[in-house]
Amino acid sequence: MTKTDVKINIRAFDLPALQEAFLAMGEKKFRAKQVHEWLWQKGVRSFDEMHNLSKKLRELLKEKFVINGITEDKVQRSADGTIKSRFRLHDGHLIESVLIPVPGEKRFTVCVSCQVGCSLTCKFCATGRMKRVRNLDAGEIFDQVVMVNQQALDTFGYPLTNIVYMGMGEPLLAYKNVMESIDRISSPDGLNMSPRRITVSTAGIAKMIRKLADDEVRFNLALSLHAADDAKRNEIMPINEQNSLDILMDSLEYFYKKTKNRISYEYITFQDYNDGIDDAKKLLKLCKRFPVRVNIIEYNPIGGAPFKKSSEKNIDNFAAFLIRHGVMCTVRRSRGKDIDAACGQLANKE
Repeated sequence: MTKTDVKINIRAFDLPALQEAFLAMGEKKFRAKQVHEWLWQKGVRSFDEMHNLSKKLRELLKEKFVINGITEDKVQRSADGTIKSRFRLHDGHLIESVLIPVPGEKRFTVCVSCQVGCSLTCKFCATGRMKRVRNLDAGEIFDQVVMVNQQALDTFGYPLTNIVYMGMGEPLLAYKNVMESIDRISSPDGLNMSPRRITVSTAGIAKMIRKLADDEVRFNLALSLHAADDAKRNEIMPINEQNSLDILMDSLEYFYKKTKNRISYEYITFQDYNDGIDDAKKLLKLCKRFPVRVNIIEYNPIGGAPFKKSSEKNIDNFAAFLIRHGVMCTVRRSRGKDIDAACGQLANKE
C-alpha cells in the first residue's frame, strides 16, 4: 500500500468534516449523519454493522476509511464480581479496563485507560513501570466504555452508572483526546451520559487543573494524593517535585471556585508509611480549603514494590479520625484480589 493509499481513521472526523467528506465522494450529506450515529450512538466498530447503508456505500467506506477499534484480548473475573479486561489496540499495544460493581447497589463503574503505559513512574503502580508509548485516541477510550457497558449488561443486567479515568496513564497528559472522549460519551448525539457521573483522576499537574477550570468542564475531578506532605509524596510520586502540594491546592481551589464541581482525594494507604494518625492530621489540613471527599483505598500489592497493604485497624482508625473532624470519607476495600486488578498488572504481563 502506498502512502496515498493509507486509509483514514473515520472517527477522527467530527460531523461537519464527515459531511464534507461524503459530499466529496458524491454521497448525500445525511448519509454522514447516519454513519456518525452508528459510530458514536451505537458504538459499532465495523462498517458491515451499518445496516441502513447500501452495500455499495459500505464497500466504499471500507476502501477509504478504517475504524481503529479495540478488541478483547483477555478477561479475568473475580469472585467479588470485578471484571478486568485487557484490550488489544489496532497497532498491537495492550491496555486495561475494569468493571467494578458495588455490592448491594445498582452501581457499576468502569475504570478506563487513556494512555499505553505511563510516564510518571509512581513507585506503587505497575503501569508506572511501563514506558509511555502513546496516548489513546478518543475512539479507543470510547470503545472501552461501550464494551464494558455490554459486559455489565450481560453479567449483571444493568448498564454502567459511572466512569472514572483512573486506569493506565495520566489523563491530563492526554488532555485533548480525553476531553474529546468525554464529549462523545456525554453528548446527546453520543452515549448521552451525564458528566456528573464521570470523574477524571490526575496524579497532580497544576497548570492542567487550571486549564480544566478555564475550559469550564462539568465532570468531577479526583487527585491521586496518597501522601499529605511533600517529602513522602516526592518519594512515591516524582510528579510532586514540580507540582508541590501548595501549588496543587492553589490549582484545586481555583478549579472549585470556577466550576463548583466535586473534588475528591484518592488516598491509597500503605502499612507504616502513610496510614498513621499524624498522616491523617496532615490530610485533614488539606481538606479545609474547599469542600472535598476523601476516598481511602486499600492497596492491591504488586510484585517488586516495597509497599504492603495497611491493616484494617489502621485504615479504620485513619478514616474515623477524618470523619470525627467533619471530613466526608469513604473506605474502598480492595477489589479483585484474586485477579490482576491493580492498574497495569495484566497489560504488563506481555
